[in-house]
Amino acid sequence: MKIPKTIRTYCPRCRTHTIHTVTIYKHGKRRTLAEGQRRYLRKQEGYGSKRKPEQKRFAKVTKKVVLKLRCTQCGYIQHRRGIRLKKAELVG
Repeated sequence: MKIPKTIRTYCPRCRTHTIHTVTIYKHGKRRTLAEGQRRYLRKQEGYGSKRKPEQKRFAKVTKKVVLKLRCTQCGYIQHRRGIRLKKAELVG
């Protein structure tokens, strides 16, 4: 699906409709020193079974694309949950 690079939508900080630049959200690197990640790694190690069962077949083929909208006026960034897509393409 082709997604436009700029969208005119509501900005909660400006409290009006402004032009937003659109990018596809990518998650950052996991922090290994974060408490949740340390707990996860501790449970994973050892001779026992895995923490969660390994999935044999996948029910879903696609992932939901999250759009990152940045206001051109004030620079406020908001995320917008997208729809399930095989391929998302930004078109300007």
